Amino acid sequence: MKISTRGRYALRMMLDIAAHDQNGLVRIKDIATRQKISVKYLEQIVSILTKAGYLTSIRGPQGGYHLSKTPGEYTVGMILRLTEGDLTPVACVDGNYECPFEDDCVTIRVWRELDKAISGVIDKYTLEDLVEWQNENNGDYVI
Repeated sequence: MKISTRGRYALRMMLDIAAHDQNGLVRIKDIATRQKISVKYLEQIVSILTKAGYLTSIRGPQGGYHLSKTPGEYTVGMILRLTEGDLTPVACVDGNYECPFEDDCVTIRVWRELDKAISGVIDKYTLEDLVEWQNENNGDYVI
C-alpha cells in the first residue's frame, strides 16, 4: 500500500490548520508557503475536505479555513480514507468482495491481519496527537 501525494498533502493541510487556526482562519496561501505545496493542488484538496465537512470556509479578503471539529475528533485514518479511498491491502478483505476461494484460502489470514494492523495505526492517532508531536519537535514537522 502506498499513500498518494493527495493523501499525504491532505494530512499535512489538516495538521497545518489544526496548528494555526487558534489565530483565526488559515489561508491556503499561507499553508502553501509553510508546506511548500502549490496553491492549485491545495485548492483541489481543500474542496474534498470542505465537501466532507472536515473544514469550514469563510470567503472574502479576511477569509480562510478552520477545522469543523476539534483536532482530537479527526483520525489520520479518516483523512486518508477520505482522500485515498479504501485502504485495505487486497479486495478480498474490504467486505464488498466475495472471493470464491475464501473458504480454502490460506493467505486471507495474512491479508486480514495486515488490514487490521494498518487500521490499528491510522485510526489510533488524531490530529491532536500530531500537533502535540509537532510541538515537541519545536514546531518543525515534515509528513
